[in-house]
Amino acid sequence: MIVRILGEGQLDVGDLDMGPLNELDDKLQSAVELGDEEVFRSTLASMLDRVRQAGRPVPDESLVPSDLVLPRPDADIEEVRALLGDEGLIPG
Repeated sequence: MIVRILGEGQLDVGDLDMGPLNELDDKLQSAVELGDEEVFRSTLASMLDRVRQAGRPVPDESLVPSDLVLPRPDADIEEVRALLGDEGLIPG
């Protein structure tokens, strides 16, 4: 799955890594709904770190669509709230 972190680029993340990312997505969505800045900030950082660790960078010269788009590391709750769908940032 091709994941774009806004402001950073794309990474190819394997299907096996999506389960833990979905758990972090649920936690992030809950923090946004509750307005819990501390949990929001730490969960967003954990989610992005997980994608960076698990993913292989997609070369800049490759033109491939992103399956998922995640916010930049310094995004605030309102920016992430605007990106959230019914299923969070990561459907499924």
